[in-house]
Amino acid sequence: MSDVSQAAGAMAEQPMPQIPFGPYKISRLILGGNPTSGGVHMPALFNYQIRRYYTPERILQVLSDCESKGINVWQTCPTTRFPTNLDIYKRHKEQDGKVYYMSIATEMPLRFMRGPAPDNFSIARIVEAGAIAIAHWGSFTDRAWRSGQMDQVHDFLKKVRDAGVMVGVSTHMPEVVDYVESEGWDVDFYMTCVYNPERTREEVEALLGGHVPVPGNGREVYLESDPPLMFRAMQQTRKTCLAFKILASGRLCAPEETVERVFKETFSQIKARDAVIVGMYPEYQDEVALNAGYTRRFSGLSKEL
Repeated sequence: MSDVSQAAGAMAEQPMPQIPFGPYKISRLILGGNPTSGGVHMPALFNYQIRRYYTPERILQVLSDCESKGINVWQTCPTTRFPTNLDIYKRHKEQDGKVYYMSIATEMPLRFMRGPAPDNFSIARIVEAGAIAIAHWGSFTDRAWRSGQMDQVHDFLKKVRDAGVMVGVSTHMPEVVDYVESEGWDVDFYMTCVYNPERTREEVEALLGGHVPVPGNGREVYLESDPPLMFRAMQQTRKTCLAFKILASGRLCAPEETVERVFKETFSQIKARDAVIVGMYPEYQDEVALNAGYTRRFSGLSKEL
């Protein structure tokens, strides 16, 4: 084990910093749902590996491990696989688990399905499963932004408010945060992706001077210039922001010194009321303990801006 891993592991035994979130207190580190949902922003072979590893029993074990380290939120989506994440979360609660569930959802057509979204994607079903918050799904928020259909997002958020849970907007675009703020929408929080892998082909072509990368997982491009733009948008709102993809969808997961640096830089640029969402894949090392340790070490760097 490296010196970095040893330091992070030792810090993981200290109390986990928390922030107020409506009537709740949530940890400043949140378990991200892409790995546990079996779909990550990497080539398909890695998705198969993730799906092999993350059986329902392993998801339950990771939720238990997170709870033991003070991580008390699982942010994910209902999924189309069976058992769904809602079914797995029900088992977690039946086992006296205390981790909260936070979901993303949308009423826009799901591009990875040939028909309408299943019932488990409905606001009512997610709330019935015990979710404390629902954010409008970032990919669909950004699609609505580009097509001038943000009224659909706004209508969805009103339904979430009526359902009695915390209301959020997820996005990969700083412009969306600025827009929602300027319009004074009734939202409690933002999920803010610090990289923008949702650029259109035309946007990528413009960035790369007419060149377009081979589509490994879409045509995702992760730019070092992206995080400062989203951090600025986060700093300019008083609402809680949950920063996600801080490790560029796994591209910054090695060496461990890089992970340490990313956590440090992230916490130094977000507000004291903000948190981070990180997907975890603990097959080869205890990423839950490591990430909990980094959060404890660096969360004090945040300031109320």
